[in-house]
Amino acid sequence: MTESSSAQSGTAVVDDASRPMVRIENLHRSYGTGAAAVHALRGVSFEIPRGELVALKGRSGSGKTTLLNLVGGLDTPDEGRITVDGTDLSELGENGLLELRRDRIGFIFQSFGLIPILSAAENVGVPMRLRKADPREREERVALLLALVGLADHAAQRPGELSGGQQQRVAIARALANRPKLLIADEPTGQLDAETGLAVMELLRAVVRSENVTALVATHDPQLLGLADRVLELADGEIVEA
Repeated sequence: MTESSSAQSGTAVVDDASRPMVRIENLHRSYGTGAAAVHALRGVSFEIPRGELVALKGRSGSGKTTLLNLVGGLDTPDEGRITVDGTDLSELGENGLLELRRDRIGFIFQSFGLIPILSAAENVGVPMRLRKADPREREERVALLLALVGLADHAAQRPGELSGGQQQRVAIARALANRPKLLIADEPTGQLDAETGLAVMELLRAVVRSENVTALVATHDPQLLGLADRVLELADGEIVEA
């Protein structure tokens, strides 16, 4: 059925552009049982519109990493609902979650997570190899992404030959390899000095615009928070500012 015929028959047509990229509803997550239980998240709810860079702030232990792991399908909640790009994560089995993480979500970590024996270009190409992308497509995409993050001249260098800021730029390029709809970054500037961290955060903001993606970034750096479209604050597992 075409969109026009759906409209004529009275069936509502969902516009992807108007649907939030992420919808979190009454999310709870605890670890342990009884008096020793740690309540990492307590009834968290929010939405992230498509194309926004949203910063998540909060002290250590506030629940930031737990929330990112849940949104990214790396963990499951005790209660509540997570919808990413219109997909309810609770309806996906392990294979479905794997495909979601491979095809629609890009992850950026504080520790970079690059493979030491591979060049920058080879590291960026890893997700596309896992997807069995055409080699020519892979090479063109890798070249484009390295140029996007300002590392076109460093394609053949291994992580140990790059600075921390350059390694994180490679990690950002790798996260974009499979054209994800959502980027999830956990303290991506935590191992970088202030100037380099600001440059990386500015790059993330530019990437959100140029690649038309949505980003959820956990950071505690006040200077970096100013680059976000919106800031959410977690305290004791609850959203206290939205």
